[in-house]
This record gives sequence, structure tokens and C-alpha cells, in this order.
Amino acid sequence: MISQLTGALVRALLIVVLIATPSLMLPGVSSDTTQIVALVALFAAALTFFEYASTYPGLVEFRDAPPFNRLRFLSLFVTVLILSTIVRGQTSPTTFTTLVEALGNRLGEVIDVPYSPVRLVVLMLPEGMSLKHLILVRTSAGIAYMISLLTLILFVITMRAIGWPNRMGSFNVWINLPTFDPTTGGDVVERLQRDARFNIALGFLLPFLIPAAVKLASLAFSPVTLESPQTLIWTMTAWAFLPASLFMRGIAMGRIAGMIAEKRKRNNAAAAADLVPA
Repeated sequence: MISQLTGALVRALLIVVLIATPSLMLPGVSSDTTQIVALVALFAAALTFFEYASTYPGLVEFRDAPPFNRLRFLSLFVTVLILSTIVRGQTSPTTFTTLVEALGNRLGEVIDVPYSPVRLVVLMLPEGMSLKHLILVRTSAGIAYMISLLTLILFVITMRAIGWPNRMGSFNVWINLPTFDPTTGGDVVERLQRDARFNIALGFLLPFLIPAAVKLASLAFSPVTLESPQTLIWTMTAWAFLPASLFMRGIAMGRIAGMIAEKRKRNNAAAAADLVPA
């Protein structure tokens, strides 16, 4: 019980650090912004603490199936940290921020090809934006998108290397998939496979759909410029992280469906062997 509470407290503190990172790194943050960030950080920390301190399912999926959420948090934190470093370098440049910005700019140039997600992010900005801001947005989008791709690759490699989730023993669907009800809607394996395909497809399409939706919305509302440093950081982070998270969820659910199907085959084979007369 003590170890569970300690782990929950550590996770809550990490969430606070994650949310506060842009405000701590960027110069000239107003007091109102600081108060809002502090309020959001405390709320997220409380939610995380009670989620992981409880023995019952809540909102967080794959809570007891590491390293799923650890990789997601690492991806999110690295993205926020690097983007905050780049944005800080616009007003307080250092050797490190210049190096990170140069690498990100080169990466953005490589990924910025016709019909790529990065190109669509740049095109969703309104006309008349300065070239410097366009390059900053492209750099941020390129880095965020590359981190999401590397996260997916790392997750697949880790999953196969450790045999996830078999190494944990029994996989508790109730705890790790609190929004999935295995008792309704037909066969569990078919539903998991269907949900897996849906999540993977949505994860693939979202980087293309989000810029298009923002561009359409700008026709009726005020255009999104991403000129605010924190808006730029969190928008690019969400744009890259959400599709990667859906991809990981789809891969994980497909893996669980395969594990259940394999266990059924073994049970059916064992039952058939017991029916064979000696």
C-alpha cells in the first residue's frame, strides 16, 4: 500500500513538472498565466494521484500495464521540453537553444514535403505571417511529429522485446481498459480488433485532419496564428501526441486481442485432448 501511494505521489509530481515546464522556461510569463498553469497542474496532479492510488479502475487506460503510459509520458515531456527550448531561444538565445533550433529547422525542412502533415500545419496559418514565424512553426511541427514517430517505434520494439503484456502474468481488462465492457457487444476478440483498427486509422488520419479542420474553422472564426509561445508549444504537442497515443492504443488492443485468441486456441486444444479416449 505504501509503495502504491509513493508511486502515485511521484507520478503526480511528474505531471506538475510537465505542465509547468513551459512557464518555467519561457521568459516574461504573466502572473495570470502562472496562476492558471498552477491551477491546471494541481488539478492534473490530484487526478493522477487518486487514479494511481486507487485499486479500482478510473479514467487512465493501461494503468497496470507498464511501460505503456511511461512511454507516453516520456514522449509528451520530451516534446514539451524541446519545444520550450526552441521558443525560449527566440528571445533568450544560448548555444544549446541555437543548436536545438538548427537541428529542428533541418528536420522540419526534410519533413516539409507536399501533402505531409508538417506542410499542412504551415498552410493552416493565415496569410501575412512573417517568414520567421512560419519557420518556427515548421520547426516545432517537425520535431513534435518526429518524436511521435520515434515513440511508436520504441513502443513496438519494447512490446516485442519484453513480450508485453504477457510478462505481467494475467492482464486485468477491468483495470487496464476501464471504458471497455467485455460482457456486451459480441465476441471480445472481434470488438478489440475492431477498436484496434479504428484507433490506428484515426491515429494515422488525425495529423492531416486537424490542420484541415483548423483552416475551415478559421473561415468562420478568428484565424489561428500560434503567435503565443505557450499556445504554439501545447498546440504542436497535442497535434503530434494525440495521434501517436491513438496509434499506441490500437497496437496495444490488437496485441491483447491476439493474446486472448491464442489462449482460446490452447484451451480448446487442451479440451479436445482430454476428450480423446486413452
